Amino acid sequence: MAGSKDLDPSSSPRAFLGAELRHAREAAGLSQDQLGRPLFVSGSFIGQMEAGTRRMMHEYAVQIDQILGTKDFFERNCAALAKSKYPDHFAEAAEAEETATAIREHSHLLIPGLLQTKAYAAAVFRAYKPTASDAEIDEDVASRLDRTRLLDNPTSPLLWSVLDEAVLRRVVGGPAVMAEALRHVAALIRQHRIIVQVLPFGAGAHASMTGSLKLMEFDDAPPLSFVEGPNMGKLLDDPATVARHTLTFNLLQAAALSPQDSLALIESVAQDYEHGEEHS
Repeated sequence: MAGSKDLDPSSSPRAFLGAELRHAREAAGLSQDQLGRPLFVSGSFIGQMEAGTRRMMHEYAVQIDQILGTKDFFERNCAALAKSKYPDHFAEAAEAEETATAIREHSHLLIPGLLQTKAYAAAVFRAYKPTASDAEIDEDVASRLDRTRLLDNPTSPLLWSVLDEAVLRRVVGGPAVMAEALRHVAALIRQHRIIVQVLPFGAGAHASMTGSLKLMEFDDAPPLSFVEGPNMGKLLDDPATVARHTLTFNLLQAAALSPQDSLALIESVAQDYEHGEEHS
């Protein structure tokens, strides 16, 4: 392995370091499960680090160097992964998005980050950080909009969102901002780039009453789920938990309006906002 070389942060260090981990592990004659055991993580967790879908954290890097006899290679080079433009609680999930082949998410409060407009994102961040400087808000917005580059690819990842009707009705930034934001979502739907369903108020109780949910699938790694709360988030790889979250999303899809009816509702609400009508 390239034991004496530091990683170039501009060349996808997470994927490169994962490849080096796989090479060193196989050279040591260890399976993913065998390497994971002393780290108290699953073999699939090791596989996700090797595939670049999970960031290698410093504490794991130190132990991996000890187990694999790689001196301080992983400890030194995981520093290239430590810097992120995203909040700590969301950094791993945002980085996993970049390699996902499919993203399915349920949002019960706001338009998902990948679908937000600049003005909508600015209103969201200002609500989170009422005393932040304009420069700090601008930086947050730029980072969020940078994530939307994932949709520049016309086919991958598949993005399927189930939005609670409250997402459409809550006025974020004012009617004009909402009209623009919903028109943007509608345009992506009409371009056949995303699939969106609206979960109407009339559906009553549903399978994800307590929060949002994101599921991610990958070509060469097991699926992940991500749950988030105020200033916290957790990326999960336990197969039983991911399976349960997948069932939850399937139930939400079944309770939601069809994609066609959802598009009609989104455009209708956008039109109302354009006419200055706010929804309660």
